[in-house]
Amino acid sequence: MIDAVGNPQSLLLLGGTSDIALAVAERYLAARPLRIVLAARPSPRLDAAAERLRTAGAEVSCVDFDAQDTAAHPAVIDKSFGDGDIDLTVVAFGLLGDAEQVWQDHAKAVELASVNYTAAVSVGVALADRLKKQGHGAVLALSSVAGERVRRANFLYGSTKAGFDGFYLGLGEALRPHGVRVTVVRPGQVKTKMTEGMAKAPLEQTAEQVAEVAVDAVRKRKELVWAPAQFRLVMSALRHVPRPIFRRLPI
Repeated sequence: MIDAVGNPQSLLLLGGTSDIALAVAERYLAARPLRIVLAARPSPRLDAAAERLRTAGAEVSCVDFDAQDTAAHPAVIDKSFGDGDIDLTVVAFGLLGDAEQVWQDHAKAVELASVNYTAAVSVGVALADRLKKQGHGAVLALSSVAGERVRRANFLYGSTKAGFDGFYLGLGEALRPHGVRVTVVRPGQVKTKMTEGMAKAPLEQTAEQVAEVAVDAVRKRKELVWAPAQFRLVMSALRHVPRPIFRRLPI
């Protein structure tokens, strides 16, 4: 179980090669040894992630996870819990895509929507079933400020994150009576493999900076945080900008 100072004994990373998820794991590993389950497709990246965490002192196992194979998700979750309770699950998988390409390519649009929203709901429901039975635990859901007010510049991605965000906030309310907490983190642009080649954005963070915010939020039992915190004020202002003005803003 999560100890008195907020450190878990076990982690499940759904999206086991995510830079942010791995940074979260490393922050916890700095405090104590952990048992970590990496859920991702088999690949050299997954092998490297497992070795990285073992070097940091973790006991690591891997589970084959395909976000789009939703029928298999309950079995993936069951297997992930096969060696015992999971204290904290990090939901960290997703696609970004080329913003102008995805809304004009039917297959890519459906793939992005399926991975970012449908798959997130699928694993969330399967997780909820296990965590209710377990009677304790926490979920850390990595959302995005892009979902707070969807912009023309990346409206397909933003719309999936709006749905993701709403689902996990609602899941937190549903699981509260069962002793399970959900924390939603809304980062801005993060310097990771996913954003390689993109221009630097205002308030851009590293994976390690987002992980610091996320770990602190879980320890303090927060339901929702922004990374960095300044985005809360920025997005609060943008939510109230009239649409004719909003569409002219250089964002």
